[in-house]
Amino acid sequence: MDWLYVLMPISGVTIFWPGLVILGIGVGIIGGFFGMGGAWMVTPGLNILGFPMAFAIGTDIAHMAGKSLISTMRHGRFGNVDYRLGCIMIVGTVVGFEIGAQMIMWLERIGKVELIVRWMYIVLLILIAWMVFADVAKKRKKENEARAKGLEVDKLTTGIEWHKTFHKLKIPPMVHFKAAGFTCSAWLPILISFATGWLAGILGIGGGLIRMPALIYFIGCPTHIAVGTDLFEVMISGLYGAATYTYKGRTELLAAVIMLCGAAMGAQVGTVATKYIKGYGIRIAFGIAVIGCCVSIIMKLIPRYIAGTKVVMDIASTTLILGLVAALSIYILVKMIQGARNEIATKKGRA
Repeated sequence: MDWLYVLMPISGVTIFWPGLVILGIGVGIIGGFFGMGGAWMVTPGLNILGFPMAFAIGTDIAHMAGKSLISTMRHGRFGNVDYRLGCIMIVGTVVGFEIGAQMIMWLERIGKVELIVRWMYIVLLILIAWMVFADVAKKRKKENEARAKGLEVDKLTTGIEWHKTFHKLKIPPMVHFKAAGFTCSAWLPILISFATGWLAGILGIGGGLIRMPALIYFIGCPTHIAVGTDLFEVMISGLYGAATYTYKGRTELLAAVIMLCGAAMGAQVGTVATKYIKGYGIRIAFGIAVIGCCVSIIMKLIPRYIAGTKVVMDIASTTLILGLVAALSIYILVKMIQGARNEIATKKGRA
């Protein structure tokens, strides 16, 4: 079965190449659907497949940049991108990203990058999963209370509404974002983009893992606008990140190209699916994906504390991450096909 493995020329590791193909296609679909590069799955996935963490980060960012460009163009056609908001966030993203990348180089020099990055991923994923499902629970509670009072359920009801508090901060300059439909201080998206850029540089993500929830819960974007605008930001941070990590010699271009071929096709499917699955349908699927990814990283850490479990945990974590990507991709594909069929049937009925 040696033909299933390929030697990576820069990192010097031998990789199961079908795993790269699955990650590329699956994360292309998932990234286009959730509005992020998918690095929150790819970086752990590449590390699980055998890449050292620094190479997993750099390689994923290079693959992510190309895929996000394709998805952004598609979302732009649907009117899902607030370009003014995205451009304002670029400043904080680039500065934060470079600081994070420099910290990774320092952690690699002292031999702590693998352990620290994995634990940071676990903490971050747990917090995001809690935020998503707390939001869903609060929304359902509001809907149930409305039904109990005999009131009509507001389809625009939201659970967590932290953005309303942040919108009260009237620090000049105040900017109106037409596509997103709100006005706020320009400093709000700048500070959030700095934080997400910093984490992006450390964790090897385009920032979408935290930027998409941040756009929804802290800035107040509608979900579909948050998806498109986030992808625009992922594209910018990804292009910059790919350049800086390649300069530092931590990008495996062969692996990035293999994944990008599949991701280019998958991104088209994921982007079109947002036309038929909106709002809390996207948020719930996102929360499930985050939990699965967190479990796979925990599995990878277990051998550090329990001797003799490395082989079993490696197989289990690889199976989980690839299975999760496949399952979510199939779910999104099925929902897209169902939505397209219903749309065609409705048009025929009107005709």
